[in-house]
Amino acid sequence: MSLATQLSELFRRDLARLIQELEAFADGEGLWERVPGISNSAGNLALHLEGNLREYIGRQLGRSPYNRDRSLEFSLQGLPAAELIQRIETVKELIPGIISRLSAIELESTYPEEVFNAPLSSQQFLISLHGHLNYHLGQIDYLRRNLTCGKAIEFAGL
Repeated sequence: MSLATQLSELFRRDLARLIQELEAFADGEGLWERVPGISNSAGNLALHLEGNLREYIGRQLGRSPYNRDRSLEFSLQGLPAAELIQRIETVKELIPGIISRLSAIELESTYPEEVFNAPLSSQQFLISLHGHLNYHLGQIDYLRRNLTCGKAIEFAGL
């Protein structure tokens, strides 16, 4: 199985997990609330992940039109849960497809934008983006459990 296929499957799985987390906020309860000492809500973290993936994978690697407004990812409040979930569903359909179509040469090539003050290959940056997705997925899980007195949920598998 190619690296592009493996990465595509991991992004698909973890975006499905993000959707499960958002759905576990009963009627959107708590989605936009903040915990003392924590600056972001689960809703804002989901918007940030949407913007991050649409920009760095969708636009940069997939040439999918997108104009990112990063500050809005952290300031927008009160979107209905269904709308936020639909936005992530769209990302879940877009991003794995772009990754799966990348050739070995494209993966090994230098990523089109220097993001971490040093050139990286596209595969290195995709691995970093996957880690970023999971970092915020863990934060969202923690916030959901804290705000809803919820328990762990059975996550989607590969």
